[in-house]
Amino acid sequence: MFKKTILVVDDEAEVRSILRKLLETEGWRVREAADMNGMIAELDAGGVDLVSLDLELGDGDGLSLARDLRAKQNIPVVIISGHGAPDTRAQGLVAGADDFIVKPFDSREVVIRIHRVLDRYERPKSPAELSIDHARVDLKRGRVVHHDGRSEDLTPFEAKLLELFLKHPEQVISRDEINRALHGREWSPYDRTIDGHVARLRRKIEPDGDAPRLIRSVRGVGYVFIPENESGTLQP
Repeated sequence: MFKKTILVVDDEAEVRSILRKLLETEGWRVREAADMNGMIAELDAGGVDLVSLDLELGDGDGLSLARDLRAKQNIPVVIISGHGAPDTRAQGLVAGADDFIVKPFDSREVVIRIHRVLDRYERPKSPAELSIDHARVDLKRGRVVHHDGRSEDLTPFEAKLLELFLKHPEQVISRDEINRALHGREWSPYDRTIDGHVARLRRKIEPDGDAPRLIRSVRGVGYVFIPENESGTLQP
C-alpha cells in the first residue's frame, strides 16, 4: 500500500512540528505550509492526499480555503483549530471540511479521525443495490422492495439524494451542498424543499421514518448518513 501524504497547514511552527512527528510515526508522509501561498504551492506540486488546515493564517481565511478546496479539488480537509465554538465548527463543516478537531488536541484522536476520513475517501462508489434490515433498494430502477412484499418507487430526486448520501457516509452534508450537487444552485434558508425530499426518502427506506437512524439531522447544517454496518442495518 502506498503511503499517504498529508499537508499540514498552520502558521505556528511548533504545531506543525508536533503534527509532523505524530503523523510520520503513523507511517504517513508529511509536508508543511505556514500560510495560504505555501499551501497553494504544495497543492500545485501534487501528491497531497489530505490537508490538515488551521483557520487562522497570516494571508488567508481558513474557512474560505476549505470552501475552495471542496469546490475545486477532491482532497479531504480536516480543520485543526483553537476556535472550537459550536458555530465555528458548524461553519467549518458547511465550508466543506470532512472533520473538525479542536486545539489543544489529543494525539490519538487526531490519528483516529484522519484514518476515518482517509478510509471514507478510499471506499468504493455507491452500490447499484443495497440491503437494509427491512427492505432492498435497487438504485438503478429507483425502487424499494420491502420484505413483506410491498414495493415503492423512488422519485428521480430521491434516488440521486440517496446516492449522494451513499457516496459520503458519515460525512455531514449541508443543505447548500445538496442543492449545488442536485440542483446546481445555492440553498435559501426559506426553501424547505430539501427537507421535504429527505423526509419522504426517510419514510421509504427507514424502519421508522419518524425516528430516523440512517439519515440523521445535523441541526443548523444539514444531514449525515450513518450506514451502521456494525449492527447490520445497511449492507452494500
